[in-house]
Amino acid sequence: MSDVFISYARSTAKQAQAVAGALRALGYSVWIDDDLPAHRAYTPVIEEQMTAAKAAVVIWSADAVRSEWVLSEANRAREDRKLVQVITDKARLPMPFDTIQCADLTDWAGDLQAPGWRKVVASIAELVGGTGAAPAPGAPTADATLPLPTKPSIAVMPFVNLSADPEQDYFADGMVEEITAALTRIRAIHVIASTSTLSFKGNHVTAQQAAQTLGVRYVLEGSVRKSGGRVRIGVKLMDATAGTQIWADRFEDTLEDVFALQDQVALSVAGRIEPTVQQAEVRRVSARPTDSLDAYDLYLRAWPRYYTYSREAILEAIALLRRAITLDPDFGAALMLAAVCIHIAHMFWTDDPTASAQEGAELAHRAVKAAGEDATVLAWSAVVLAYFEEDIPTSIGLIERAIELNPGSALVWLGSGALRTISAEPDIAIDHLEASARLDPTGPYYALRESYFGLARIEQGRFADALPRFVSLAQEADHPGTWVLLATTYGHLGRLAEGREALVRYRALTTRSPESYLRNVTAQPAALARFLEGIALAEGKSLSDDAAGAR
Repeated sequence: MSDVFISYARSTAKQAQAVAGALRALGYSVWIDDDLPAHRAYTPVIEEQMTAAKAAVVIWSADAVRSEWVLSEANRAREDRKLVQVITDKARLPMPFDTIQCADLTDWAGDLQAPGWRKVVASIAELVGGTGAAPAPGAPTADATLPLPTKPSIAVMPFVNLSADPEQDYFADGMVEEITAALTRIRAIHVIASTSTLSFKGNHVTAQQAAQTLGVRYVLEGSVRKSGGRVRIGVKLMDATAGTQIWADRFEDTLEDVFALQDQVALSVAGRIEPTVQQAEVRRVSARPTDSLDAYDLYLRAWPRYYTYSREAILEAIALLRRAITLDPDFGAALMLAAVCIHIAHMFWTDDPTASAQEGAELAHRAVKAAGEDATVLAWSAVVLAYFEEDIPTSIGLIERAIELNPGSALVWLGSGALRTISAEPDIAIDHLEASARLDPTGPYYALRESYFGLARIEQGRFADALPRFVSLAQEADHPGTWVLLATTYGHLGRLAEGREALVRYRALTTRSPESYLRNVTAQPAALARFLEGIALAEGKSLSDDAAGAR
């Protein structure tokens, strides 16, 4: 029999598992209904476990309040004087439980120093007899192991002050807080609060020990060294479970404006970490056997296929994402990526453009609805909707909201640059694409960003500046979009033979006409006319004939 019995509604199963894992890490034996034996009826087993347990944690939620099982178990625990109450949302507790103390674990992310969690642990220690104890502030236990969250998880550890000046500790601690705040804007990553990580300050623990205690896979470590009026900040990102370093960088500047410097470094670090963690997760999941995939793993497996932009890989990605969405219909990131991939297929390979446009737009709308404050989902859903529905003002509103939520995301700035090329605002597009490049100059979005740089240069009439980008992309991947853009660029530059060769290569990769693709590139007639003019020149047509064909 177990020390602690946990009662909860099925909709809060993840929270229940997190509570159970944290209590087990403190040395308690815990019973949760996942432990029901297959050969026995569940009612007598639940009653036995409930009776034997010394403490019963009831996890209240809107669904739990309506559950007869949870109400019955809570009432039994109250009668036996072993009730420990937890609330995970804004639900109103039923009578008479609203007259009993209840720990608030709303949005609890495994923080061992959170007031609500410390209240839970203190109550259980009193009821069970102190088998486990809440770690005192400033003295976290390095041997407790919390379960890993289902999404990538990271902790920003206290930065080491390498300066001779001990007063620079405030700057090092400020960097931890600023970077943590910037990372929390990335909804796809679970970030441990800086109040928890700073409690490790002065305790010599390894990245692996800290990760186990905090329940994270990734750990960011750093150092600060001041010399004269300048400061050097070094950071490195560790995969603590594997014991490997996956990224490192160094920043150096003056200390004239400390807060501006902290903000600048925080946004830069957040911008680099997002794609680095995503790629690490893709590599990790790709190494797993394929017979036990859940929605998140399917989503991760789709990403490297999307990056190739080839017909077979894009169709494979769509199939993976449809499976993920079947498992979790409200998985915003999977809905968004499926919409993006369907948009690519719609431009070049679909047999039913009308149906694929409807599906892509529907998925993008569902992604926006499910996104919450996930800036990446909002940004790229906005790009897809701009393509399929041509409602540019609404899409720009979504993009601006995404930038406000996470100004340190290279992918969000790339989405904004893409949208501004669609709306034929090349000057703004270039600014936003350069912001993306500063945050993540060599990551997996490089090829996509280069194509939008080239598109914006064509819209500006700067064909000589666009050409090297498309030539480079054509050497790296055989994508039809690159060849048609090369063709229009060569046409405007008067390199007609090379333009015709590019069109031959384009038509070998897709049966869709160049015009049908270019109408997806921009929603503005004047910009479309410029693209079509280049194609007409490459093909040796008169511009009047091309204009008639466009109608």
